[in-house]
Amino acid sequence: MSSRKRKRRSPGEGSVFEFTTKADVTRYGIKFLVPQPDGTLKQVLRRRGQNGEIWEKYGDAAKALRDALGKVDRNEWVEPSKQPLGEYLDEWAAGLRLADSTVASYRKNIRLHLKPYLGGVPLASLTTAKINELYRTLEGGGRRDHKTGGALSARTVRYIHTILRAALQAAVESDRLTKNPADRADPPTAKQAKAPEMHPWSDDQLRAFLDWSKDNSALHTAWYVLAMTGMRRGELLALRWRDVDLDAGTISVRRSVGLVRNKGKGAEIKEGPTKTSKPRVVDIDDATVTLLRAHRRERGNLALQLGRDDALVFGDHEGRWRHPERFSRTFKAHLNRCRRDLAKRKVEPPEEIRVHDLRHTHATILLRAGVHPKIVSERLGHANVSITLDTYSHVLPTIQREAVAKLAAIMGGNA
Repeated sequence: MSSRKRKRRSPGEGSVFEFTTKADVTRYGIKFLVPQPDGTLKQVLRRRGQNGEIWEKYGDAAKALRDALGKVDRNEWVEPSKQPLGEYLDEWAAGLRLADSTVASYRKNIRLHLKPYLGGVPLASLTTAKINELYRTLEGGGRRDHKTGGALSARTVRYIHTILRAALQAAVESDRLTKNPADRADPPTAKQAKAPEMHPWSDDQLRAFLDWSKDNSALHTAWYVLAMTGMRRGELLALRWRDVDLDAGTISVRRSVGLVRNKGKGAEIKEGPTKTSKPRVVDIDDATVTLLRAHRRERGNLALQLGRDDALVFGDHEGRWRHPERFSRTFKAHLNRCRRDLAKRKVEPPEEIRVHDLRHTHATILLRAGVHPKIVSERLGHANVSITLDTYSHVLPTIQREAVAKLAAIMGGNA
């Protein structure tokens, strides 16, 4: 029985055509006319969809043609970009209005983990399948930095996905792509990419370290202020005396410093806003006020300008920002000395932690002491309290047990 003859379309409606691949397989393609800015018509011929899909049936190609013609009628048709992804990513990163450190981080990941694998792929040929293949490669041992050949963590791969998805969304918004192929990609889940387990100190461990550092560390005041305020490292190193009101017992956290690395330029220390770009005021206790008063006198005795209002509270002897990574290494060295000294005295030393864990220690001690999470969140400078609750969820079961015990004590254990 002969097949039904298909109706021939008029030129303006476009058409579906049949072709045979080198493997002698029948496929279908589409062609249609698109108005150009100068008023002429340009014929567009496609053997695949925008995301690389193959049309094995006439009906699938006909549907794709209807979709394309609908976009032409609505003035939504986007000419697929032949610009290589790597070239586009460099262009996109150059136009970002983000913190210098963030842009530098984006560029590093583009250079090391996106361009080597997808840099030569035209934007219009980038598919969800190719993106997923990249993620699996990176997870399996495709890193290209100082640990070449190793596997990237799920957290890093998810971060790379965030960068790529944002870049491709910008391509959609600038009419270089019709849809974002990263939207349906399969990066590691948020659960898989969870931050490494934190190791906060107990109040006894914190006390042991601060008691030791008082007589053995030139940066005792810095460690003390970090532990008693929960500030981030960069926020502490950006602190100036005008931000510290010793009479009112407050510190205004307005800025942060960090390292910006750009290939070929080395690392630069740059000052910018806090992580949330929102300033906050943190109350400090009398002991912290006393320490800071003494610290300002010492700085002023070294050089008059080091005690002025615009001077850095924890700058170096020249009044410059301390190098953030060297500051962290100093903490590690001092903690190791503390552990050795206490071990010699047969005293249980505090665990090894990072300087950032002083912030986690601050939050954990406050939460276990029954301080409302909203107050802790404000001290830490979190964007909202849900971040605090999620970050310190490991503390909540203990708080619940303590709450139940208090309730039972109030009720006298009567049932």
